[in-house]
Amino acid sequence: MMFEDVYKTIDKKSLGLYKDKGSKFISVVVPCKTEGEVKTHLEQVKKEYYDARHHCYAYILGFDKSAYRMNDDGEPSGTAGKPIYGQLLSHDLTNILVVVIRYFGGTKLGVRGLINAYKYATLDAIENNEIITKIIKEAYELTFDYVDMNDVMRIMKEENLEQVDQDFQMTCKLTFSVRKQNADKVVKRFNDLRKLTVKYLHTY
Repeated sequence: MMFEDVYKTIDKKSLGLYKDKGSKFISVVVPCKTEGEVKTHLEQVKKEYYDARHHCYAYILGFDKSAYRMNDDGEPSGTAGKPIYGQLLSHDLTNILVVVIRYFGGTKLGVRGLINAYKYATLDAIENNEIITKIIKEAYELTFDYVDMNDVMRIMKEENLEQVDQDFQMTCKLTFSVRKQNADKVVKRFNDLRKLTVKYLHTY
């Protein structure tokens, strides 16, 4: 089975709203790539909605969805962060943060009411956004002699590779990116050239 080398995310901020028995749930959906970005956006939201009772959230990061977290922020366990997170999973999203801000309306909603509120507030914000599909790529650095320049550039062109950086001095260095599912084939082609080294840099 071929490796799935795409992921779904969003590319802009959006808001959602859900109301029940006087309580107001404002949802904020933001694209994030790192936990540092998550922290920054959380601080901004808490500052903007400083007078709210709860700032509950969930996030998923990484093309492999390896980093995630849920937070109920004082709501009964499992009634806020988990339904927010559930909506991210059901839409197959990553590199995303959702914060749902609650203004208490004076009437308790109960466990089921809270779960629904956080779920539908999140859903509204996602539906007010646009889900986009991104390709997972790998970056490599080539080191080679000038004598191999034509061969390197021919492979770059034939494989439609994206050149990211270059440094042509005593020896040549070139950084390129390639779609993940094509990486092994491309690396093998470069390795078949004489006196050339291929160094893996990162996946993004």
